Amino acid sequence: QVQLVESGGGLVQAGGSLRLSCTVSGIDFSVASMRWHRQGPGKEREFVARIDSSGSTIYGESVQGRFTVSRDNAQNTVYLQMNSLKAEDTGVYICSARFLRDSTTSDEWGRGTQVTVSS
Repeated sequence: QVQLVESGGGLVQAGGSLRLSCTVSGIDFSVASMRWHRQGPGKEREFVARIDSSGSTIYGESVQGRFTVSRDNAQNTVYLQMNSLKAEDTGVYICSARFLRDSTTSDEWGRGTQVTVSS
């Protein structure tokens, strides 16, 4: 059974920082492509960041230069360091894993962690 569990969310003032974690079990984490997404109140789900098994990264335009995604394969964990937070960064942050299962690309999702940025 694949599980993704996010943690690290909370309430922070604008300009502050938070580090989110997503710990994965049930798959070979080292070969999975990991993503962070977010969904703000009344908004569509938005791509935030991606880190592939090679360590290469991609960021959404709204977080470029402020957020950093990283991974620790020994801990089966992906991180999202969020700096210079803005009120518009408020939302539920959700991680997902993309990997091959029976030669088919599969996606599994966590339940998310709430981030609230006060202005």
